[in-house]
Amino acid sequence: MKYSKEELHELKDFYLGQLLNDTLPFWFPRCEDRKYGGYLLMRDRDGTLLDDDKSVWFVGRTVWTLAYLYNQVDKNETWLRLAKTGIDFCEKYCFDPTDGQMYFYVTRDGKPIRKRRYFFSETFAVIAYAAYAKATGDDYYAHRAREIFTTCLQYMSGERSLLPRYLDTRPQRGLGVPMIMINVAQQLRENVGDDRCDSCIATWIHDIEKYHVKHELEAVMEQVTPEGNIIDHMDGRIINPGHAVEAAWFILHEAVCQNNDSRLIELGCTILDYMWKLGWDKDHGGILFMRDVYNKPVQEYCQDMKFWWTHNEFIIATLYAYLLTGKEKYADMHRKIHDYSYAHFHDKKFGEWFGYLHRDGTIAQPAKGNLHKGPFHLPRQEMFCWKLIDNYLKND
Repeated sequence: MKYSKEELHELKDFYLGQLLNDTLPFWFPRCEDRKYGGYLLMRDRDGTLLDDDKSVWFVGRTVWTLAYLYNQVDKNETWLRLAKTGIDFCEKYCFDPTDGQMYFYVTRDGKPIRKRRYFFSETFAVIAYAAYAKATGDDYYAHRAREIFTTCLQYMSGERSLLPRYLDTRPQRGLGVPMIMINVAQQLRENVGDDRCDSCIATWIHDIEKYHVKHELEAVMEQVTPEGNIIDHMDGRIINPGHAVEAAWFILHEAVCQNNDSRLIELGCTILDYMWKLGWDKDHGGILFMRDVYNKPVQEYCQDMKFWWTHNEFIIATLYAYLLTGKEKYADMHRKIHDYSYAHFHDKKFGEWFGYLHRDGTIAQPAKGNLHKGPFHLPRQEMFCWKLIDNYLKND
């Protein structure tokens, strides 16, 4: 059944209410580190601090969340002040002065602990600096955003080198980098502008469609050979519905940016259709974390769990698809994923969401924050869904 205008108004109010009254109050002000700067995000169910190390991914992601709040939701100076403490911490502690590469996580006072063999810390820094530049009007941060974006492009092209994740015995290309980079370029373009973004986004969408989307299998592959062929090994047959659907809504967003480009809408919706069919758990509801493209056993032990961020991406994608196409099936999908998620992940006692569920929907562990989870996926989902519906109703 399609959504009525009244239902859309209710959904819009729900997402904004959850964001401002439930999700954000879990994190702030308790997570601000007033001694060293940045954020203390590794939190137990009730907000108790579990660990004071700092994820560099979440320094950038949290700055972006706070700056987006200031830019799009409410010109609240508290959001801007909290964003500044993250930007300052990032500038001071998160870049290796010997080679410029960003760390993966650091101690509370900024001493480096670990790097990774990819550049996702840099991607989240780009969106953080770009959003903060828009919020403050400070050209320094716009310059830094473009500069770090250039670094990302150099890592992608091989001009800058990283230790390879896989050796030449079995070369492959992954979905994760072009998927993330589409949104990085969109955020850079939206907040501070960069003439490179349109062509880069078009290239990465083309590569995802050409190499990763397998229409004959109705699937989107996480890893393929450089030519786009299936790698018929356990780790090569993996499908990650959350990653693919994140790509789908980035593509739908680009369709809107390109005057509702019908080809991009069709591609984004096709990816969503494939991943819904493969990911939706018909027995228990929710989205399975991983599948094998040939329906063989999956090697990863977490393959049948339900992850919070996967459901955030599906909530955005199904809503986007419905508002762009008006098709009833996407309204039905959105109702299912929204209802499942807020019934199972949402912590009604302490706020925010649990991160990890067993297949049957029971809680696997109660922590709200770790190196991979913090104030990003859920607030982004609630902000974007509120904004999508608000724009739709204004233009209807």
